[in-house]
Amino acid sequence: MRGSRGIQRGGSAALADPWMGRSRPLMGEEYEMVDRIILACTILVAAIYLYATTLIPSLEIGDPLGPKAFPRLIGIVLLIAATLLALEMWRDRGKATAKVAGAAQFDPKVLKVLGVVVIWIGIYYSMLEGLGYVLATSAFLLPLMAWFNRGKWLANAISAVGFAAMMYWLFVALEVRLPRGVLPF
Repeated sequence: MRGSRGIQRGGSAALADPWMGRSRPLMGEEYEMVDRIILACTILVAAIYLYATTLIPSLEIGDPLGPKAFPRLIGIVLLIAATLLALEMWRDRGKATAKVAGAAQFDPKVLKVLGVVVIWIGIYYSMLEGLGYVLATSAFLLPLMAWFNRGKWLANAISAVGFAAMMYWLFVALEVRLPRGVLPF
């Protein structure tokens, strides 16, 4: 039964605003447009990235795969992701779409969060050399995870520090140099 406060099920009333003040989910044609933009951007970035990998000089000595293998793998994964998105768009093309009348194209709350994240990324890059990869990445991830995964401080801290440490170990194992910063390793 639908009332003024929402949908009632089992004696409890659901909130009228299931998104609790957050921006509403994208609907119908908005999904299609966003998917098209993401698809086009992914293909463009992958093409530019793969072209840039051809400009990496090859050395006759050293690793038999050379310095181009990992960057090319990233470009190929980008193209695979674009292909999967295109297949999903093709599969869903005939489904009915719901339109929301008078919906804003850009929600100011989403733009504000996006702006804060972009500024935070800039701060991260400026901290990277001085603090080193492990500390800077942990300091970058922890506030973001605390914002997007509220109330789970221990899990957020373990995830942020664990991710930074594991990625550092992986890159050291691959003999990729990362900024050490103030830590002795």
